[in-house]
Amino acid sequence: MPDQLMASKISYILSIESSCDDTSCAVLKNDQVLSNVIAGQKVHQQYGGVVPELASRAHQSNIVPVVHTALAQANIDKKQLTAIAFTRGPGLMGSLLVGSSFAKSLSLALDIPLIEVHHMQAHILAHFIDEGQEKPEFPFLALTISGGHTQIVKVTDHHEMEVIGTTMDDAVGEAFDKTGKMLGLDYPAGPIIDSLARKGNPHAFSFPIPKAPNLDYSFSGFKTSVLYFIQKQVKENLDFIKENLEDICASVQYTIIEILFQKLEKAVNKTGIKSVAIGGGVSANSGIRERLLSKKEKGWKVFIPPFQYTTDNAAMIGISGYYKFLQKDFAGLEVTATARISM
Repeated sequence: MPDQLMASKISYILSIESSCDDTSCAVLKNDQVLSNVIAGQKVHQQYGGVVPELASRAHQSNIVPVVHTALAQANIDKKQLTAIAFTRGPGLMGSLLVGSSFAKSLSLALDIPLIEVHHMQAHILAHFIDEGQEKPEFPFLALTISGGHTQIVKVTDHHEMEVIGTTMDDAVGEAFDKTGKMLGLDYPAGPIIDSLARKGNPHAFSFPIPKAPNLDYSFSGFKTSVLYFIQKQVKENLDFIKENLEDICASVQYTIIEILFQKLEKAVNKTGIKSVAIGGGVSANSGIRERLLSKKEKGWKVFIPPFQYTTDNAAMIGISGYYKFLQKDFAGLEVTATARISM
């Protein structure tokens, strides 16, 4: 249980997120966000995906101005800070090292506690940022969906989480982006497919649902089936993609949502937990949000994060850090970034 004395005090936590290609810094006053600054990296668009070396270089250029801007927007002097939280992993090693090194240096210079944060736990805990909304009660299930992860997590406490289903190969975000690349769409393709899907017929084309065991996911076979389908159709009609783009996107998105929710429904039935939250960059998808909201008719209690907390951001790192701060769960300066780390 959190230390009641700690909980009654005001804390100012500066948090840093640098797991992939967004450099972000936030300042939280307890569980309220005072600032949440994000610097993106457009350099990766021309390559159709994130280039790790370019990402780490951009983080080095962005981190100082992002931190200064976050403090200025929060109207907080660094001497008022109570602790520094940072993403330890999972993520790209070079990117993580930039954020973790800066966080450790700042913690040492200010002589305040350092808090390591698990990136995927933070996506889930974004629901606990205080914006006047109802927060999930324990236990609940979380569907974490992003470019690198697809997981069903049983959450019993702010930092007690069990992965009960995960992808066996590719993540759902990668399925969106790779499909977009096949269709000639810009990177990242997920939001573009979502937009085009709203205008198309989701039943125009049929794609198979992968047969992954238990509560696990698989998207590699789905991507291959889409590739073969497109190759076959284009061979017969060179203008097939152009003439059917909206219907293709709608059908692809419909199938991906089916894949996600067949396993999520199975998890609800297996655990008996009908309180369900989503998190991660792909949780911004309108079709996924609509499908989850429709589950209210089945008695589910659903939680959808605000758009600004779906993609990678430091506010979610800060709220995770806040609950660790209450438990005095601090890291030593010997802590190192970890590209892969279990929940």
